[in-house]
Amino acid sequence: MAIRFRKSIRIAPGLRVNLSKSGVSASVGGNGLTGNIGKHGTRVTAGVPGSGLSASKFYKRQQADDSSASTGSVVVWLAVIGLLVWMIWG
Repeated sequence: MAIRFRKSIRIAPGLRVNLSKSGVSASVGGNGLTGNIGKHGTRVTAGVPGSGLSASKFYKRQQADDSSASTGSVVVWLAVIGLLVWMIWG
C-alpha cells in the first residue's frame, strides 16, 4: 500500500505552493488555465471549467549546460498569466 502526502497553500489569488513527499512546486492560474513549476519541469493545463475536458503539456527541465531558453520562457509566460489572473480575479 502506497502512502501519499500532498498539501497546497494559497499564497495569493491564482498562486499556490504545493508540498508533497517528492518535493515542492508552485502553481499559477486557476479555472481554465494553470501552470505548475516543479523540479522536473513545467506543466501547463488548459481546460473548459465545469466540463471535465482539459489538455496538458509537460515541458521537461533543461540541463544546466544546455543553451536552450525554453524553460525560462515558459516561466516568464506563466508569470504573465499569473499577473493577468490576479488582475482579473484578485
